[in-house]
Amino acid sequence: MIIVTGAAGFIGSGLISRLNQDGFSNIIAVDDFSKIEKAENLEGKTIQERVERSELFAWIDANPRDIEFIFHIGARTDTTEFDKEIFDELNVNFSKEIWRKCIAYQIPLVYASSAATYGLGELGYDDNEALIPQLKPLNPYGDSKNDFDIWALEQEEKPFFWVGLKFFNVYGPNEYHKSRMASVIFHAYNQIKATEKMKLFRSHNPDYKDGEQMRDFIYVKDLIDVCIFFMHHRKNSGIYNLGSGQARTFKDLVTNTFISMGITPDISYVDTPADIRDKYQYFTEANMSKLRSVGYSKPFHTLEEGVEDYVKNYLSSHAYL
Repeated sequence: MIIVTGAAGFIGSGLISRLNQDGFSNIIAVDDFSKIEKAENLEGKTIQERVERSELFAWIDANPRDIEFIFHIGARTDTTEFDKEIFDELNVNFSKEIWRKCIAYQIPLVYASSAATYGLGELGYDDNEALIPQLKPLNPYGDSKNDFDIWALEQEEKPFFWVGLKFFNVYGPNEYHKSRMASVIFHAYNQIKATEKMKLFRSHNPDYKDGEQMRDFIYVKDLIDVCIFFMHHRKNSGIYNLGSGQARTFKDLVTNTFISMGITPDISYVDTPADIRDKYQYFTEANMSKLRSVGYSKPFHTLEEGVEDYVKNYLSSHAYL
């Protein structure tokens, strides 16, 4: 059996879809299933059992010999939430208990970290584990992810195989429920569909023109490919970046959304809200050499390829992965 936490969410549900495609039907889906807005993400997927997040550890204790792998994707991901106790409970302490169960029962583990750990990128975007304690995230969400990474690296006892993946700016199908936390492409599609126009944040940094703020956007299908790689690889434990390795501008992203919708680009700019302006990232780009060095060779979608697939095959028909 393969456990997927955050199973009804954006990435978790896409991962289950891929596992089903690869012939795995013995999926234990873990989430807070009271959130009905995520229910459609799991429709049509083959799942052996649904386990409420609050009951997971008792379930593991009752079924330890049957568990082949754990993908710990579930987390509180709201970067606008500032209640540290929520993040300590859901992102740090919950993850520590999963880690302990993996040690106790010899279960391999892949867990989701985040590029939010890098803050403003003062130390760059290299997944050098020696630098992790020095990183300065910009919000409690980023702090929680970095706190767990630090804790994991400090442990004398570790699962026999474990990997933390620092997700960069992920976009793709199954994020319909995410509201304001959905990707810029999702919001661009909906704004363009309604108005045939798109507004982006104006640059307040003289080094960047309006719309030329840059991010490392990674298509969710590529992210899932890496997760599957490590499920089979089971070597080279550690913490890895997971981005495309290529920073692109928001203007590129939105222009490609217009093109994929068959609409002439019409982009205007508004001031970045004052309350986030001093913590706004103008550039992120994952150094992907560490992942490549352990044998991952599959190319990532270009931004053009990913946006076209997402818009034409999912957003335009409200389809799911």
